[in-house]
Amino acid sequence: MSGVVFAGEAVGRAVPLVAGALGASGIAVAALPSRLAMRAELRKRWRTWAIAAPVFLGTLSLGAGGAFALAAALGATAVSEYVRMAGLPRAEHAVLLVAAVVLPALAWLVPAAVDARAVDLRVVALLLVVAALPALLAGDDERGFTRSARTVFALLWIPLPLTGLVVLGDTAVAVGLAVALGDVGAWCGGMALGRRGVLARSLSPLSPSKTWAGVLGAAVATAVALGAVGAFTPVLWAAVLTGCVLGDLLESMVKREAGVKDAGSWLPGFGGLLDRIDSLLLALLLAMVVTA
Repeated sequence: MSGVVFAGEAVGRAVPLVAGALGASGIAVAALPSRLAMRAELRKRWRTWAIAAPVFLGTLSLGAGGAFALAAALGATAVSEYVRMAGLPRAEHAVLLVAAVVLPALAWLVPAAVDARAVDLRVVALLLVVAALPALLAGDDERGFTRSARTVFALLWIPLPLTGLVVLGDTAVAVGLAVALGDVGAWCGGMALGRRGVLARSLSPLSPSKTWAGVLGAAVATAVALGAVGAFTPVLWAAVLTGCVLGDLLESMVKREAGVKDAGSWLPGFGGLLDRIDSLLLALLLAMVVTA
């Protein structure tokens, strides 16, 4: 992939945009009337964004090594949250933790190993064996299939997409920025246009608050973000928008079956890390596919 090299151009273009967005939104949140019910929640979210944005851009500005560190940290935290929701045993947790570190490391040290063009039957077979091995060795004839299926899903959903932070290079910066602004655009679109009419229709019973108005808002915001950093192409925009729309629904499906509201409770204003990066995971995976 041509994006493996981090030239720093995307980070340089993203910094003024992110700083401006944080500054404008910070002023807007501070000016909210105290009687507004969402004021406290919005302030928590803004503080989280104010910390997360510099961390994201700062680590990626360090090059492939920084991208590996970010991907491994995000992956280890996210799979731990997933394991709790999915009710997986320690053996599967260990497998997923190892994958969360090894896959980004391979993307950093041996880029061809996780190039989208190299994800063929060999990779699929390896993921299947690794996911099924704990249940096979334990002789679990009651939950073995469920354990293996949920582990395969986790490998494809979390560690593999996060390798995109490494292999996509500067494109990863653009995707991360577009997803973040896409989430904001979806919220604004839903608030402004999602109260009545055809745009107020829900996308899925999995998340009734997600409407077509939100999709429209996300479409505009992601296009603006990609254009602002010089990364807009119709195909990449479609991949990011799809990630923004379906990534959240995908996690909602997991949480509904697990019977939980959030993947965690430690991230102020969002819940858990998976609640924050659900759209990013799918967007990165699709971006790797369309740029292969």
